[in-house]
Amino acid sequence: MAGFVLKLARQSVGATQDRFAEAAGVDVTTVQGWESGRRPLAAMQTRDFLRLRTTLTRLGAPASIGRHLHEAVEADVVLAAAVDAGPAWLAPAQHPLAANVHRRSLTNLITWPITGILPEQLRPLAAPTRRRGPSASRPELYPDERTRFFDHLLTLADRAAGPDHALLRRQAVYLLSFDQRPASVDWLRGEWARASRQSIRADDVNRLLETRSASVALAGRGDGDVLRDFTAAMSETPDVANLNYWAYWIGELREDHVDDAFMLHADPRSWGGMHLLEHLTRRVAPSSPHLPLNLHTLFTLIASRPSLLTDWPNLRPPLAEAVEVGLSTDELTRTERDQFAGLHYALRIADR
Repeated sequence: MAGFVLKLARQSVGATQDRFAEAAGVDVTTVQGWESGRRPLAAMQTRDFLRLRTTLTRLGAPASIGRHLHEAVEADVVLAAAVDAGPAWLAPAQHPLAANVHRRSLTNLITWPITGILPEQLRPLAAPTRRRGPSASRPELYPDERTRFFDHLLTLADRAAGPDHALLRRQAVYLLSFDQRPASVDWLRGEWARASRQSIRADDVNRLLETRSASVALAGRGDGDVLRDFTAAMSETPDVANLNYWAYWIGELREDHVDDAFMLHADPRSWGGMHLLEHLTRRVAPSSPHLPLNLHTLFTLIASRPSLLTDWPNLRPPLAEAVEVGLSTDELTRTERDQFAGLHYALRIADR
Protein backbone atom coordinates (compact mmCIF):
# COMPACT_ATOMS: atom_id res chain seq x y z
CA MET A 1 0.00 0.00 0.00
CA ALA A 2 2.64 2.52 1.07
CA GLY A 3 4.68 2.12 -2.10
CA PHE A 4 1.64 2.63 -4.28
CA VAL A 5 0.54 5.69 -2.30
CA LEU A 6 4.05 7.09 -2.76
CA LYS A 7 3.76 6.45 -6.49
CA LEU A 8 0.41 8.26 -6.65
CA ALA A 9 1.85 11.22 -4.75
CA ARG A 10 4.89 11.42 -7.05
CA GLN A 11 2.74 11.23 -10.18
CA SER A 12 0.28 13.81 -8.82
CA VAL A 13 3.03 16.47 -8.81
CA GLY A 14 4.24 15.48 -12.28
CA ALA A 15 7.61 14.17 -11.12
CA THR A 16 9.36 11.30 -12.86
CA GLN A 17 11.16 8.69 -10.79
CA ASP A 18 14.46 10.27 -11.83
CA ARG A 19 13.39 13.75 -10.75
CA PHE A 20 11.97 12.48 -7.46
CA ALA A 21 15.15 10.50 -6.76
CA GLU A 22 17.22 13.62 -7.34
CA ALA A 23 15.00 15.69 -5.03
CA ALA A 24 15.12 12.99 -2.34
CA GLY A 25 18.89 12.55 -2.65
CA VAL A 26 18.69 8.83 -3.49
CA ASP A 27 19.36 6.57 -6.44
CA VAL A 28 16.47 5.96 -8.85
CA THR A 29 16.61 2.25 -8.04
CA THR A 30 15.77 3.15 -4.44
CA VAL A 31 12.63 4.98 -5.60
CA GLN A 32 11.72 2.00 -7.76
CA GLY A 33 12.19 -0.27 -4.75
CA TRP A 34 9.96 1.93 -2.58
CA GLU A 35 7.17 2.06 -5.14
CA SER A 36 7.27 -1.66 -5.95
CA GLY A 37 7.37 -2.68 -2.30
CA ARG A 38 10.78 -4.35 -2.57
CA ARG A 39 12.02 -1.71 -0.11
CA PRO A 40 9.10 -1.43 2.36
CA LEU A 41 8.53 2.04 3.74
CA ALA A 42 7.65 0.37 7.04
CA ALA A 43 11.33 -0.56 7.38
CA MET A 44 12.53 3.04 7.04
CA GLN A 45 13.90 4.94 10.01
CA THR A 46 11.61 7.70 11.24
CA ARG A 47 14.10 10.37 10.19
CA ASP A 48 14.21 9.09 6.61
CA PHE A 49 10.42 8.73 6.50
CA LEU A 50 10.01 12.38 7.52
CA ARG A 51 12.51 13.47 4.87
CA LEU A 52 10.55 11.53 2.27
CA ARG A 53 7.34 13.31 3.29
CA THR A 54 9.11 16.69 3.17
CA THR A 55 10.42 15.96 -0.32
CA LEU A 56 6.89 15.23 -1.55
CA THR A 57 5.38 18.39 -0.07
CA ARG A 58 8.27 20.47 -1.39
CA LEU A 59 7.45 19.18 -4.88
CA GLY A 60 3.80 20.17 -4.45
CA ALA A 61 2.06 17.22 -2.80
CA PRO A 62 -0.64 18.13 -0.24
CA ALA A 63 0.31 18.37 3.42
CA SER A 64 -1.98 15.39 4.10
CA ILE A 65 0.44 13.06 2.29
CA GLY A 66 2.25 12.30 5.55
CA ARG A 67 -0.97 11.02 7.10
CA HIS A 68 -1.80 9.00 3.98
CA LEU A 69 1.62 7.36 3.96
CA HIS A 70 1.43 6.59 7.68
CA GLU A 71 -1.96 4.88 7.24
CA ALA A 72 -0.67 3.00 4.21
CA VAL A 73 2.23 1.66 6.27
CA GLU A 74 -0.26 0.55 8.93
CA ALA A 75 -2.34 -1.18 6.25
CA ASP A 76 0.79 -2.96 5.02
CA VAL A 77 1.50 -4.19 8.56
CA VAL A 78 -2.03 -5.60 8.91
CA LEU A 79 -1.92 -7.32 5.51
CA ALA A 80 1.58 -8.72 6.04
CA ALA A 81 0.72 -10.12 9.48
CA ALA A 82 -2.37 -11.90 8.15
CA VAL A 83 -0.76 -13.22 4.96
CA ASP A 84 2.34 -14.44 6.81
CA ALA A 85 0.27 -16.22 9.48
CA GLY A 86 -2.30 -17.73 7.12
CA PRO A 87 -4.60 -20.11 9.02
CA ALA A 88 -2.34 -20.01 12.08
CA TRP A 89 -3.35 -18.19 15.26
CA LEU A 90 -1.51 -15.01 16.14
CA ALA A 91 -1.83 -13.84 19.75
CA PRO A 92 -3.70 -10.54 20.26
CA ALA A 93 -0.72 -8.97 22.02
CA GLN A 94 1.21 -9.34 18.74
CA HIS A 95 -1.62 -8.58 16.31
CA PRO A 96 -1.98 -5.21 14.55
CA LEU A 97 -5.76 -5.71 14.32
CA ALA A 98 -5.89 -5.42 18.12
CA ALA A 99 -3.70 -2.31 18.35
CA ASN A 100 -6.32 0.40 17.81
CA VAL A 101 -9.84 1.04 16.57
CA HIS A 102 -9.74 1.40 12.80
CA ARG A 103 -11.21 4.28 10.84
CA ARG A 104 -12.72 4.11 7.37
CA SER A 105 -9.61 5.57 5.74
CA LEU A 106 -7.41 2.76 7.07
CA THR A 107 -9.89 -0.02 6.36
CA ASN A 108 -10.30 1.17 2.78
CA LEU A 109 -6.53 0.96 2.33
CA ILE A 110 -6.46 -2.59 3.74
CA THR A 111 -9.23 -3.71 1.37
CA TRP A 112 -8.02 -1.77 -1.69
CA PRO A 113 -6.20 -4.77 -3.23
CA ILE A 114 -9.38 -6.83 -2.77
CA THR A 115 -12.11 -4.43 -3.88
CA GLY A 116 -10.11 -2.45 -6.42
CA ILE A 117 -11.80 0.71 -5.10
CA LEU A 118 -9.45 3.65 -4.70
CA PRO A 119 -9.74 4.98 -1.12
CA GLU A 120 -11.61 8.27 -1.05
CA GLN A 121 -8.79 10.15 0.69
CA LEU A 122 -6.42 9.30 -2.18
CA ARG A 123 -8.64 10.44 -5.04
CA PRO A 124 -7.09 13.93 -5.20
CA LEU A 125 -3.75 12.22 -5.90
CA ALA A 126 -5.05 10.06 -8.72
CA ALA A 127 -4.47 12.47 -11.60
CA PRO A 128 -4.50 10.87 -15.06
CA THR A 129 -0.99 9.95 -16.16
CA ARG A 130 0.60 8.59 -19.29
CA ARG A 131 2.03 5.17 -18.71
CA ARG A 132 4.96 3.67 -20.56
CA GLY A 133 4.12 0.04 -21.04
CA PRO A 134 2.05 -2.10 -18.68
CA SER A 135 1.60 -0.68 -15.20
CA ALA A 136 -0.54 -1.81 -12.27
CA SER A 137 -3.52 0.48 -11.60
CA ARG A 138 -3.79 -0.57 -7.94
CA PRO A 139 -2.02 -2.66 -5.31
CA GLU A 140 -2.65 -6.37 -5.71
CA LEU A 141 -2.63 -9.55 -3.65
CA TYR A 142 -1.78 -12.77 -5.44
CA PRO A 143 -4.53 -15.43 -5.21
CA ASP A 144 -2.62 -17.46 -2.63
CA GLU A 145 -1.99 -14.31 -0.56
CA ARG A 146 -5.68 -13.46 -0.63
CA THR A 147 -6.54 -16.98 0.49
CA ARG A 148 -4.08 -16.80 3.38
CA PHE A 149 -5.41 -13.36 4.36
CA PHE A 150 -9.01 -14.53 4.64
CA ASP A 151 -8.03 -17.88 6.20
CA HIS A 152 -6.34 -15.93 8.95
CA LEU A 153 -9.41 -13.77 9.52
CA LEU A 154 -11.53 -16.91 9.87
CA THR A 155 -9.10 -18.25 12.45
CA LEU A 156 -9.29 -15.00 14.42
CA ALA A 157 -13.07 -14.91 14.25
CA ASP A 158 -13.31 -18.53 15.45
CA ARG A 159 -10.75 -18.41 18.25
CA ALA A 160 -10.85 -14.87 19.61
CA ALA A 161 -13.20 -14.89 22.61
CA GLY A 162 -13.86 -12.82 25.68
CA PRO A 163 -13.65 -9.10 26.33
CA ASP A 164 -9.86 -9.03 25.97
CA HIS A 165 -10.19 -10.18 22.35
CA ALA A 166 -13.27 -8.13 21.47
CA LEU A 167 -11.57 -5.54 19.25
CA LEU A 168 -9.47 -8.15 17.43
CA ARG A 169 -12.52 -10.28 16.72
CA ARG A 170 -14.78 -7.44 15.63
CA GLN A 171 -12.28 -5.99 13.19
CA ALA A 172 -11.52 -9.45 11.80
CA VAL A 173 -15.24 -10.10 11.28
CA TYR A 174 -15.66 -6.79 9.45
CA LEU A 175 -12.77 -7.54 7.07
CA LEU A 176 -14.10 -11.06 6.60
CA SER A 177 -17.20 -9.52 5.01
CA PHE A 178 -15.07 -8.84 1.91
CA ASP A 179 -14.47 -12.58 1.41
CA GLN A 180 -16.67 -14.00 -1.34
CA ARG A 181 -16.04 -17.65 -0.48
CA PRO A 182 -19.13 -19.68 0.54
CA ALA A 183 -17.43 -20.88 3.75
CA SER A 184 -16.99 -17.33 4.97
CA VAL A 185 -20.56 -16.36 4.06
CA ASP A 186 -21.83 -19.41 5.96
CA TRP A 187 -19.69 -18.46 8.95
CA LEU A 188 -21.12 -14.94 8.94
CA ARG A 189 -24.67 -16.32 8.85
CA GLY A 190 -23.85 -18.50 11.83
CA GLU A 191 -22.37 -15.51 13.64
CA TRP A 192 -25.53 -13.50 13.01
CA ALA A 193 -27.71 -16.33 14.32
CA ARG A 194 -25.58 -16.61 17.46
CA ALA A 195 -25.40 -12.89 18.11
CA SER A 196 -29.05 -12.14 17.39
CA ARG A 197 -30.30 -14.74 19.87
CA GLN A 198 -29.09 -12.53 22.71
CA SER A 199 -30.54 -9.13 23.53
CA ILE A 200 -28.18 -6.14 23.38
CA ARG A 201 -27.73 -4.69 26.86
CA ALA A 202 -27.37 -0.94 27.05
CA ASP A 203 -23.82 -1.23 28.43
CA ASP A 204 -22.59 -4.09 26.22
CA VAL A 205 -20.79 -2.33 23.39
CA ASN A 206 -18.98 -5.53 22.43
CA ARG A 207 -22.25 -7.37 21.75
CA LEU A 208 -23.62 -4.34 19.91
CA LEU A 209 -20.64 -4.16 17.57
CA GLU A 210 -20.38 -7.93 17.03
CA THR A 211 -24.01 -7.99 15.90
CA ARG A 212 -23.50 -4.84 13.84
CA SER A 213 -20.50 -6.28 12.00
CA ALA A 214 -22.30 -9.52 11.12
CA SER A 215 -25.43 -7.60 10.07
CA VAL A 216 -23.53 -5.21 7.80
CA ALA A 217 -21.59 -8.08 6.25
CA LEU A 218 -24.71 -10.12 5.46
CA ALA A 219 -26.59 -7.09 4.14
CA GLY A 220 -23.81 -6.74 1.58
CA ARG A 221 -24.60 -10.31 0.55
CA GLY A 222 -28.26 -9.48 -0.02
CA ASP A 223 -29.64 -10.46 3.41
CA GLY A 224 -31.18 -7.05 4.09
CA ASP A 225 -33.61 -8.25 6.77
CA VAL A 226 -30.82 -8.91 9.26
CA LEU A 227 -29.80 -5.24 9.18
CA ARG A 228 -33.41 -4.17 9.67
CA ASP A 229 -33.67 -6.50 12.68
CA PHE A 230 -30.46 -5.04 14.10
CA THR A 231 -31.55 -1.42 13.82
CA ALA A 232 -34.95 -2.25 15.31
CA ALA A 233 -33.22 -3.76 18.37
CA MET A 234 -31.17 -0.65 19.17
CA SER A 235 -32.35 1.34 22.16
CA GLU A 236 -31.39 4.87 23.21
CA THR A 237 -27.96 4.00 24.66
CA PRO A 238 -26.89 1.84 21.69
CA ASP A 239 -28.03 4.70 19.44
CA VAL A 240 -25.50 6.96 21.19
CA ALA A 241 -22.81 4.31 20.68
CA ASN A 242 -23.82 3.99 17.03
CA LEU A 243 -23.51 7.76 16.45
CA ASN A 244 -20.12 7.85 18.18
CA TYR A 245 -18.98 4.86 16.11
CA TRP A 246 -19.91 6.65 12.85
CA ALA A 247 -18.28 9.89 13.98
CA TYR A 248 -15.05 8.03 14.75
CA TRP A 249 -15.29 5.94 11.56
CA ILE A 250 -15.31 8.97 9.25
CA GLY A 251 -12.87 11.03 11.34
CA GLU A 252 -15.15 13.59 13.02
CA LEU A 253 -14.27 12.21 16.43
CA ARG A 254 -10.53 12.77 16.09
CA GLU A 255 -9.03 11.26 19.23
CA ASP A 256 -7.57 7.78 18.63
CA HIS A 257 -8.80 4.86 20.76
CA VAL A 258 -7.43 1.42 21.56
CA ASP A 259 -10.80 -0.21 22.41
CA ASP A 260 -14.48 0.33 21.73
CA ALA A 261 -15.56 1.45 25.21
CA PHE A 262 -15.38 5.13 24.26
CA MET A 263 -18.47 4.70 22.06
CA LEU A 264 -20.67 4.43 25.15
CA HIS A 265 -19.05 7.26 27.06
CA ALA A 266 -17.99 9.89 24.52
CA ASP A 267 -20.24 12.93 24.55
CA PRO A 268 -21.85 13.15 21.08
CA ARG A 269 -21.71 16.93 21.47
CA SER A 270 -17.90 16.72 21.30
CA TRP A 271 -18.07 16.38 17.50
CA GLY A 272 -19.89 18.60 15.06
CA GLY A 273 -21.95 16.24 12.88
CA MET A 274 -21.67 18.23 9.66
CA HIS A 275 -19.36 15.72 7.95
CA LEU A 276 -21.42 12.77 9.20
CA LEU A 277 -24.56 14.38 7.76
CA GLU A 278 -22.82 14.79 4.39
CA HIS A 279 -21.50 11.23 4.53
CA LEU A 280 -24.86 9.64 5.34
CA THR A 281 -26.81 11.79 2.85
CA ARG A 282 -24.78 10.17 0.07
CA ARG A 283 -25.62 6.70 1.42
CA VAL A 284 -29.39 6.56 1.78
CA ALA A 285 -30.22 5.59 -1.77
CA PRO A 286 -33.03 2.99 -1.63
CA SER A 287 -30.84 0.61 -3.65
CA SER A 288 -28.12 0.57 -0.98
CA PRO A 289 -27.85 -2.79 0.81
CA HIS A 290 -27.05 -0.85 3.98
CA LEU A 291 -30.02 1.52 3.75
CA PRO A 292 -31.65 0.38 7.05
CA LEU A 293 -28.59 1.28 9.15
CA ASN A 294 -27.60 4.38 7.18
CA LEU A 295 -31.12 5.80 7.25
CA HIS A 296 -31.62 4.95 10.92
CA THR A 297 -28.35 6.71 11.78
CA LEU A 298 -29.18 9.77 9.67
CA PHE A 299 -32.64 10.01 11.24
CA THR A 300 -31.16 9.68 14.75
CA LEU A 301 -28.50 12.31 13.99
CA ILE A 302 -31.05 14.90 12.83
CA ALA A 303 -33.45 14.07 15.67
CA SER A 304 -30.68 14.57 18.24
CA ARG A 305 -29.33 17.81 16.73
CA PRO A 306 -31.81 19.50 14.37
CA SER A 307 -29.64 22.63 14.46
CA LEU A 308 -27.40 20.97 11.86
CA LEU A 309 -30.00 21.82 9.23
CA THR A 310 -30.35 25.45 10.32
CA ASP A 311 -26.66 26.10 10.98
CA TRP A 312 -25.53 24.57 7.67
CA PRO A 313 -28.12 25.52 5.03
CA ASN A 314 -25.84 24.28 2.24
CA LEU A 315 -26.41 20.72 3.48
CA ARG A 316 -30.18 20.91 3.05
CA PRO A 317 -30.53 20.68 -0.78
CA PRO A 318 -28.57 17.39 -1.12
CA LEU A 319 -30.50 15.92 1.79
CA ALA A 320 -33.82 17.11 0.36
CA GLU A 321 -32.98 15.44 -2.96
CA ALA A 322 -32.08 12.18 -1.23
CA VAL A 323 -35.29 12.30 0.81
CA GLU A 324 -37.44 12.89 -2.29
CA VAL A 325 -35.85 9.90 -4.00
CA GLY A 326 -36.53 7.80 -0.91
CA LEU A 327 -40.17 8.87 -0.59
CA SER A 328 -40.80 8.14 -4.28
CA THR A 329 -39.65 4.54 -3.85
CA ASP A 330 -42.18 1.75 -3.29
CA GLU A 331 -39.77 -0.86 -1.89
CA LEU A 332 -39.51 0.53 1.63
CA THR A 333 -40.59 -0.83 4.98
CA ARG A 334 -43.02 1.19 7.09
CA THR A 335 -40.17 2.21 9.39
CA GLU A 336 -38.01 3.41 6.51
CA ARG A 337 -40.86 5.41 5.00
CA ASP A 338 -41.57 6.99 8.38
CA GLN A 339 -37.90 7.92 8.76
CA PHE A 340 -37.77 9.55 5.32
CA ALA A 341 -40.99 11.40 6.18
CA GLY A 342 -39.46 12.56 9.45
CA LEU A 343 -36.43 13.93 7.59
CA HIS A 344 -38.74 15.66 5.13
CA TYR A 345 -40.56 17.36 8.00
CA ALA A 346 -37.27 18.41 9.64
CA LEU A 347 -36.19 20.00 6.36
CA ARG A 348 -39.45 21.93 6.11
CA ILE A 349 -38.99 23.26 9.65
CA ALA A 350 -35.37 24.28 8.88
CA ASP A 351 -36.43 26.10 5.70
CA ARG A 352 -38.81 28.44 7.54
